[in-house]
Amino acid sequence: MNLQSKLAILADAAKYDASCASSGAAPRNSVGGRGMGSTEGMGICHSYAPDGRCISLLKILLTNFCQYDCLYCVNRVTSNVPRARFTVDEVVQLTLDFYRRNCIEGLFLSSGIIQSPDYTMEQVVEVARVLREEHDFRGYIHLKTIPDASPELMERAGRYADRLSINIELPTAEGLKALAPEKDSAAIDRSMARMAVHIGESRAARKEQAAQAIVSMPQSRTTRRASVPHFAPGGQSTQMIVGADATSDSTILATSARLYGAHQLRRVYYSAFSPIPDAARALPLAAPPTVREHRLYQADWLMRFYGFTHDEIVPSAQTGMLSLDMDPKLAWALAHRERFPVNLNTAPRELLLRVPGFGVQTVERLLAARRVRRLRHADLARLHVPLKKVLPFVEAADYRPGRALDAKDLAAQLAPPPVQRSLF
Repeated sequence: MNLQSKLAILADAAKYDASCASSGAAPRNSVGGRGMGSTEGMGICHSYAPDGRCISLLKILLTNFCQYDCLYCVNRVTSNVPRARFTVDEVVQLTLDFYRRNCIEGLFLSSGIIQSPDYTMEQVVEVARVLREEHDFRGYIHLKTIPDASPELMERAGRYADRLSINIELPTAEGLKALAPEKDSAAIDRSMARMAVHIGESRAARKEQAAQAIVSMPQSRTTRRASVPHFAPGGQSTQMIVGADATSDSTILATSARLYGAHQLRRVYYSAFSPIPDAARALPLAAPPTVREHRLYQADWLMRFYGFTHDEIVPSAQTGMLSLDMDPKLAWALAHRERFPVNLNTAPRELLLRVPGFGVQTVERLLAARRVRRLRHADLARLHVPLKKVLPFVEAADYRPGRALDAKDLAAQLAPPPVQRSLF
């Protein structure tokens, strides 16, 4: 099989992996003619395919051969799909060639499991090592790691990659046992914990070294110690499949909250289940609405940036499921109308963040502005917030919402109908 045919198969096989993060890299560049590529530490440039998929990273599998039989996976051992496998050198050359043509800004590499987890992980790590050490590649590298691989290989992966990810696959251990019995949820959790320790130790060591450097700045340059190496400076992420089993949104968000708290994950990605050829009877016949995936991402942001806890986002009256008709922040506000209207001039930051239509940056601007003067209705218009959504929930120096919050059709007024879109 020629390289182009392999690329067609293995790039298509990688499209189901949503955890293709690109932020948090250590700043690097090739100024002065050394090496190839650069990162700015704040993410990378993005381009988009006609169907909307981001293709800023060369996103491929090392191979779609796999010895596991996960029922939801198109690459499972019993799946009747074309198979291909790259060599280490082929992935390296593809990455460098695409980078030279300005088609990509980095590499996202995952793989099916062949021979053993250690053998596969060793091949994945070798790609990153060759790029870094033999070609001085300074672009972005994201490696999907294998939970059952040895801790030594996982540690090596962190030396070369900007970000690592370990897929939790499904939100519950029971779901994983039912649909992917060869995978061990406890092993996945242990691997995440080890990774979190390595990342934390690296950051603490670099922080300590930076502090010592400031104290010893007047000393001779000859006394400088070698810099503490980065270890996955972009942190770790994970992905879970939504809709492959009957797990509720409240359980999904509880799992995400646990992962954020226990392992300091940078992101949890939600991937709506997509029906696959020759699917097992245990799987649903149709994909869940993609708007459900969108609502989970909105709820995830409420937990990460807006001070919400997972158990208050999904109302108990909705049997553990997020509303598909409106975003979770608006749903919470409508269910807690007694907390509104919020006074823009006196309310604390925590309550302003709960106003529908206010983002974190908007709240920071409001707090800065009210230090020097009282906020008025016109100030909201200048901030370009969605006034129709905001005004029923706030009051300003020259504005009161009256009985707008008591309107029985307020939800219908504020929540536009959801739009169903295709995944691919």
